[in-house]
Amino acid sequence: MTATRQDAWSQDEDLLLAEVVLRHIREGGTQLLAFEEVGRQLSRTAAACGFRWNSYVRKQYKTGIELAKKQRKELKKQPKTAKTEINEFMNTHAQAVRNGAVQELPTDIHLPELEVFLQNIKSLYEKAKNAGGHQKDLTVYEDRIQQLEKQTYYLAAENEKLIKELHSIEEDYKALIDIMERARKMVVLKGDDRHKNVKV
Repeated sequence: MTATRQDAWSQDEDLLLAEVVLRHIREGGTQLLAFEEVGRQLSRTAAACGFRWNSYVRKQYKTGIELAKKQRKELKKQPKTAKTEINEFMNTHAQAVRNGAVQELPTDIHLPELEVFLQNIKSLYEKAKNAGGHQKDLTVYEDRIQQLEKQTYYLAAENEKLIKELHSIEEDYKALIDIMERARKMVVLKGDDRHKNVKV
């Protein structure tokens, strides 16, 4: 029996939940399947994911939901090749950010979001490859995947560096507070000594 988490949801987990649900809406899948997928990734139950979506996250992504539904209708109207699916996915992701459809997306890139994005591109690439896509098109997508993987590696290294700098700054801040506290105590003690000398 696997343990399920009951701790609070982080911003990255909310973002992953939104990304997966919006993808399922866009691709014509059910929200229940989306909740199960997120549950597996986060070691939470599908019910917990559904509750989090309905009680909090859904309200943050109203525009994104409408856009995903609109894209789903457009996808149903015309048959798509794997190549056009990849193009649409990449354009949609960039377009959703530009149009403000993803309201809570921060300006800096979060690694979990980038990893999900990479996984989606890879799965679409595999579809194109299996469908007998043109070699030239596949090469373009292979290059794009490699660029994104390098970016992920760079961002992970940059994130680690920033965490170390933050810890260093926190330690310096604590040391400064400690020094100031000792100086304050010394001033108080000297003040008490002066009062004793005056009274004598």
